[in-house]
Amino acid sequence: MPFDIDWVDAFSSRAFGGNGCVVVHEGASLDDATAMALVRETSLVECTFTGPSEVADIRVRYFLASREIPFAGHPTVATVAALRHRGLIGDGPLTLETGAGIVPVEVDGTKVSMTQIAPEFGVHVPREIVAAVGGIDPSDIVYPPRFVSTGLPFCITLLRDAGVLAAVRFDPAAFRAYVDHLGVEDTDVMEPFWVTQTDTGTQARLLLAPPSPPEDPFTGSATGAMAAYLWAEGLIDAPRFVAEQGQWIGRPGQAQVEVLGRRDAIEGVIVAGHAHVLMSGALHL
Repeated sequence: MPFDIDWVDAFSSRAFGGNGCVVVHEGASLDDATAMALVRETSLVECTFTGPSEVADIRVRYFLASREIPFAGHPTVATVAALRHRGLIGDGPLTLETGAGIVPVEVDGTKVSMTQIAPEFGVHVPREIVAAVGGIDPSDIVYPPRFVSTGLPFCITLLRDAGVLAAVRFDPAAFRAYVDHLGVEDTDVMEPFWVTQTDTGTQARLLLAPPSPPEDPFTGSATGAMAAYLWAEGLIDAPRFVAEQGQWIGRPGQAQVEVLGRRDAIEGVIVAGHAHVLMSGALHL
């Protein structure tokens, strides 16, 4: 059975920038094994599968190579860009049904702005446990790491400077200890999100465990969680900034970020970026 597909580079206005995602139109009814097999076939971090919704304009399912997740940022941007590319939507407001709830979106040409849900603040993780996952010294972490979710939970880890960010290397054994400390399965937790502050905003990296690729070029869901963390903890003076990721692996991406609400009552996080439709075709299953 053929499905229309688009390969979209999200959080970039050009080919081969930002983070790629394959969007399978009307593929939400596919079984999990097939969806995960497609992600592995593409060697991308995630793929999305759309379908009809009774509570929003469109339903979106998000898959890694290892599992389905409730929400993901760059695939949301990619999905909306693909829908617009095919003339299925136009500019203006849109709502998406996701596993994390209804996500409002605003479309303006190639720019997609998504409003991620209000953050949930979770547990702090000891510096030494998180630092070991990245092969760095605990003193390189300048603020207590903490799990935050605006649709998908990440351990937000603020580093001393860009030099430390560049030096981060994934340690599988330390990740196993990190997972054991949290008391979860390694298929149920995302890796630490490494962040450093710049004059204009942030730079970040997300190193991944197999079967995903070694590094995620741009992580929109973690960007929302990170923004909520920085604003709630008083680590940024203004709720708007520019988030950068991917330059370490030659795929630079950028998002405009705005935290909504007071530091003690965050209502949501807007994460906006451009997208480039790289390829279109048909998937034969």
